[in-house]
Amino acid sequence: MQIRRVVTGHDSEGKARVVDDGQVEPITSDLMPGCAAYRLWGRDERPIFPDDGGPHPAEAWYPPADGSRFMVNVIAPGELTPPADLDPAAARAELERRMPGAIAAMDPTDPGMHTTDSIDYVMVVSGEVTLRLEDQQTVLRTGDVLVQNGTRHAWHNHGTEPCTIVGIAVGAERG
Repeated sequence: MQIRRVVTGHDSEGKARVVDDGQVEPITSDLMPGCAAYRLWGRDERPIFPDDGGPHPAEAWYPPADGSRFMVNVIAPGELTPPADLDPAAARAELERRMPGAIAAMDPTDPGMHTTDSIDYVMVVSGEVTLRLEDQQTVLRTGDVLVQNGTRHAWHNHGTEPCTIVGIAVGAERG
């Protein structure tokens, strides 16, 4: 999949301008063969306009309170089986470098299960995926949307084709 990102901003006179136009490279890992994550945009604070459209700090994969993230994820079908000769420690270190904090959100005893302090707006744009909660499963298909309110969850693709989801995560506080 190729994703083109176009970013607008304001010039010094306050006029709207395209300030960036280019391809977004996928993040892949042998830990999750066939999957890809595209980090499209993010920031760690509420926006204030006018804005020049330049990138703002957004180091961690998931947003802090008042922050946001915009991403596309491709979920491969079937069980995600890493290659037999994979060095797991090196692969985790590389994934941590490319997706800071994502591994920390994962439950080490339940593969794929994770919890984030965010409200996530998700739309399935192709394929189907099963949303697994602690004791419930729901199949989402092309065109379905999910409002995920900081719950513990995992994604599983039991189909035969990759599933693509688009998500916007808005940072929240856990009480």
